[in-house]
Amino acid sequence: MSEREITFLPHNKKINVKDGEILLRAALEAGVHINASCGGAGICGKCRVMIEDGQVEGGINERLSQEDIDHGYRLACQSKVIGDLVVRVPVESEIDTGLLNKAATPRKTARIKEMNLDMLKEQGLFIPPIEKIYLELPPPTNEDHLPDVTRLVNYLKIKHNKHGLMFDLPLIRKIPDILRKNDFKVTVSLAKPVHEGRQTHIINVESGNTVDHNYAIAMDIGTTTVYGQLLDLITGEVLAQNGQYNGQISYGEDVITRLMYAEQGDGLETLHQVIIKTINTIIDKICHRAKINCEEINAISIAGNTTMTQLLLKVNPRYIRRSPYVPAATLYPPINAASLGMNLEEHVTALVYPAISSYVGGDIVAGVMGSGFYRSEELTLFIDIGTNAEIVIGNKDWMACAACSAGPAFEGGGIEFGMRAAKGAIEDFSIDPISWEPMNMTIGNVLPIGISGSGLISIIATLFEMGVIDSQGKYNRNLATDRIREQNGIGEYVLAYKDLAGIDRDIVLTEIDIDNLIRAKGAIYSGFMTLLSEVGLGIGDLEKIILSGGFGSYVDLEKAMIIGLLPEIDPEKVTFVGNGSLMGAKMSSLTNRLRQDVVDVTRKMTNFELSETQSYMDHYVAALFLPHTDVNQFPKLKERLKSRNLLQ
Repeated sequence: MSEREITFLPHNKKINVKDGEILLRAALEAGVHINASCGGAGICGKCRVMIEDGQVEGGINERLSQEDIDHGYRLACQSKVIGDLVVRVPVESEIDTGLLNKAATPRKTARIKEMNLDMLKEQGLFIPPIEKIYLELPPPTNEDHLPDVTRLVNYLKIKHNKHGLMFDLPLIRKIPDILRKNDFKVTVSLAKPVHEGRQTHIINVESGNTVDHNYAIAMDIGTTTVYGQLLDLITGEVLAQNGQYNGQISYGEDVITRLMYAEQGDGLETLHQVIIKTINTIIDKICHRAKINCEEINAISIAGNTTMTQLLLKVNPRYIRRSPYVPAATLYPPINAASLGMNLEEHVTALVYPAISSYVGGDIVAGVMGSGFYRSEELTLFIDIGTNAEIVIGNKDWMACAACSAGPAFEGGGIEFGMRAAKGAIEDFSIDPISWEPMNMTIGNVLPIGISGSGLISIIATLFEMGVIDSQGKYNRNLATDRIREQNGIGEYVLAYKDLAGIDRDIVLTEIDIDNLIRAKGAIYSGFMTLLSEVGLGIGDLEKIILSGGFGSYVDLEKAMIIGLLPEIDPEKVTFVGNGSLMGAKMSSLTNRLRQDVVDVTRKMTNFELSETQSYMDHYVAALFLPHTDVNQFPKLKERLKSRNLLQ
């Protein structure tokens, strides 16, 4: 897709965006404020801009007069970029444009990077664990009485140099009929040994030549959602993928609630059956989309947190939530997928990622491995941000890990108008430093109905850096704006009045909301600060940050650093790997290398129980400010605050 250059005047800021980008979003990316309180729905008419050179698609509605249109005015929220542009943002003559130029910090999201197929092939790591071989065996005669299994094994040894072969009784039962179905022309599926010198397992025999049909499934079992991918083990490509809400949500939205339900009567059996039903729905959908028979799947790799794993395997999770918080196991043997209730053939083995502790599970191990972090020499901070944030620090030689309860703020919980990322959620924000009018961007460019997690970070960071709130999250009541008001002694800022909202009341951000966000970010920041201090290192030693989870794809890194969620580090050193759990499951389906390394990696990871680590509470209390009690840990922000006379 072509990129277009946009120049915003009078700021003279330039940015390159892709064809079709909404002009208002481009302004946000460039750090240019344009009033837009309706979330980009084209209702308020406040985002008028003048197109001085170039053309846009759309941008005209009843909010613009014919005279405006003739003079080149368009609504930025309704205008699509279709070429290079010069755009003038109308600014009142008495406003200091120098102040506007300093007002907004350009957005910087993490670079998206994952260990893809090309990288695997370049590094010689594309070693799918299942191999298929076509055989044309000589049928038995009166002179050749070899048993069927011996005939098959001997041919593999002589013609294909396959030794140390083994197989199970169910396969022996199949072989006689399969061999004779197509005149002893068969395809054999072999599970390669993870480690050299081990036996090769013959897992299946099919009639005819089916070597071009070799598939595996990668599955991430999350607390809220479950994702699956269908993989072609010959090409390494993802043929289809699908996500479903975890059916266990009906029995509790969080891990603790489900742990409690599992202790009641048939609760464990119920939760097991529900997650199996969700998995089978995904399997059916991805096979249907790829137009393949589910019988052609030869393996499934699964990653999930410790609780989800035990519920899947129907292992009593009772002691996960009780001190001293011990899981039943961290390593699981290969498991027959059909025995768990999955709609897969008897020969399919499920490989489950190992966990580290009760709250650092296989999903985090999968992310560490799938991202390649475990083979890097750089000192890396790996964070999976959610209700429970998991943190790993280290490199190829050592790793320290911990889990901390951040609470639901990043997913909209505990925030009056908080919501999960969905249509109508405010996901980005800017503010005019003179009029204090907002610039709201919503998902789907519709009237706002709430605030997403990434939007919450953007709003609070911007309000803080502009001096609208102080380091404790309290509003500056002296600002000349009606948008800051007080309800029952609690300060709030009106993001959208109800006539420009998608609900029947004003959408506001309260001081209580801000306090909840500060506590959530404080838990995460103090978590990795505790790990760093426990191993004798500091923020300055970090060379790389990896963000995992759906939340990371939307986070504005600069804003996350402003509030003290992330340490202040060059954004170029931050990468986002998406669903790290699914990525790790995918990689282990495509290469035996990860399967070889996984046990060594878990042994290198030292788990810290933060609640029992003396320094954690000290770090936590220090982090309950914006960005921190010690602003010297954020030198760039400190200088910006000084330039705005917000810091002495």
